[in-house]
Amino acid sequence: MSSSLVAYDDSDSEAETEKPEVCNASSRQTSSSVNPVQNFAPGSLGTKSTYEKQPTENTDSSGTSTVCGDPPEHCTQNNNTDLTSPYFRKAYAGHSALSVSYKSHEQSTGSSASSRNGVSQKRIHKDSTTAIGGIRPYIPKRLRQENSSMPEKKDSDQREGSDCDVNLGISGDQTLRKISELIKPYLGSKYKFTEIPKSLIFCMSKHSGPVNEIQWSPVREQSHMLLSASMDKTIKVWDAVDTGCCLKTYSCHSCAVRAARWSSCGRQILSGGFDSMLHLTDIETGKQIFSSKNEFRISTLKFHPTESNIFICGGFSPEVKAWDIRTSKVLRVYKAAVQQTLDILFLPEGREFLTSTDAVSRDSADRTIIAWDFQSAAKISNQIFHERYTCPSLTLHPKEPMFVAQTNGNYLALFSAQRPYRINKKKRYEGHKVEGFAVGCEFSPDGTLLVTGSSDGKVFFYNYHTARIIRALSAHKEACVSAIFHPVLPSLLATCSWAGEIKIWQ
Repeated sequence: MSSSLVAYDDSDSEAETEKPEVCNASSRQTSSSVNPVQNFAPGSLGTKSTYEKQPTENTDSSGTSTVCGDPPEHCTQNNNTDLTSPYFRKAYAGHSALSVSYKSHEQSTGSSASSRNGVSQKRIHKDSTTAIGGIRPYIPKRLRQENSSMPEKKDSDQREGSDCDVNLGISGDQTLRKISELIKPYLGSKYKFTEIPKSLIFCMSKHSGPVNEIQWSPVREQSHMLLSASMDKTIKVWDAVDTGCCLKTYSCHSCAVRAARWSSCGRQILSGGFDSMLHLTDIETGKQIFSSKNEFRISTLKFHPTESNIFICGGFSPEVKAWDIRTSKVLRVYKAAVQQTLDILFLPEGREFLTSTDAVSRDSADRTIIAWDFQSAAKISNQIFHERYTCPSLTLHPKEPMFVAQTNGNYLALFSAQRPYRINKKKRYEGHKVEGFAVGCEFSPDGTLLVTGSSDGKVFFYNYHTARIIRALSAHKEACVSAIFHPVLPSLLATCSWAGEIKIWQ
């Protein structure tokens, strides 16, 4: 009679649930030159692994290898690699404070697995003896059915999360206000030396059109969020540090979104596009705080560095406008004899700013870069760059009074950020290709590296002081239009391409 009340491990019990499905690796598409397995396998950094279990390797039909370790709940889909798993924490350089032993992780996952399989722990009576090892207590059929319905619901929730499209509501508010465990150790310390990224962490490809611009959240505590603007008429916010998931998609534009910027508080997104509309969107509710019809198609937007309610927009017009969000009116108009403004750059303190334009003639290159006085709207100088190339992007050095202009001559030119804004003829950063794309460039937070995309899909890293190429990373198959370093995590890089991909590198 007692044999009917127990179930042995080698017997087929009705309480046993199906084996967890193997992670779907077909949705994770990475560059052929990058092998995520080598980058995230424990001990890949040259140190002996402390884990007794090694993550297994699955290969999809396209030949791309992915890491699917043994617990299955840490195998994510849709181009994601779980940074919170112990495998990643071991491999992530500089994150020794976040290392988790496999033993404690196995205990936690073991307890969660038992609850997921619907096997409840035996309630020991005072007079009963301890349970015999390898024997499970009998569970009534009614209780088994109730418990089996719970993990199915949980699995469905996990599948929804793996689709990486989270609607911001109550849970979304918590996601926005959270502080990533990977970022916490670096909030109280100064940014140190930047190393060249080598490993691919995430490949996020939910945009159906070219990605024009990406930007990390300016709030350090919320810098796990990445903003992207695309030609597919949408703006997306990503968790690009922990999960690689798309947190929210905004579809407030009727045409391609050419520019999008975070507000200084990190709670709003300013966007402009080819529909000539300006929108300031609340990221939690998705509602427009400010909207206005512009007179021209917008190609660039920048917030004032000290006055958070003022921004400047430029585009397919000889005019550049400064707007005040509080009044929804234009403050000033800056007029120049040009056809289009390609980029805008505020100089330190925001008293002056630069615009790069398409005003290049056969025998003159004046007005290619124009310096403006922000308050009076007067031109300070239009004789800054004298070579006959347009400059699709400008970037400011984080520590020195210098700025760099990306040119269509396939090189980066270095200028002084103080009057009279002289060009440094001894330094020229060349080796990459622009070829008409709006290829962006940026300095690392410590100012030692200059990174730029390239029309051939590569990312080039230059030594700022010597102007030499340190490394060329094959990042995308199509033109890489932007590459930006994370403001807090050292050596974490985000890139985007004309194919609609966004990749995170470490």
